[in-house]
Amino acid sequence: MNKNDLIATVADKADLPKAKAADVVDAVFDAITAALKKKEGEVRLVGFGTFSKSKRKGGTGRNPRTGEEIKLKPSTSVRFKAGKALKDAVN
Repeated sequence: MNKNDLIATVADKADLPKAKAADVVDAVFDAITAALKKKEGEVRLVGFGTFSKSKRKGGTGRNPRTGEEIKLKPSTSVRFKAGKALKDAVN
């Protein structure tokens, strides 16, 4: 499923025009992004899952093509942990 498929599904389930459903989906994504940008950024959607920030250390790695060592910068990534209801629905 891609974003357009999600918008079509939301429009169908909520009986909304696709343009309005697109606004709703974009608003949800923007709200999740804004919450994760905050210092203690975490978004808990009970029954669905939790989005959280995770810091990665810098270090050294290797270029797989040349074998040359490269320096990796510290970075922040987003993690998702599925909730119980989502896990049960998928199984």
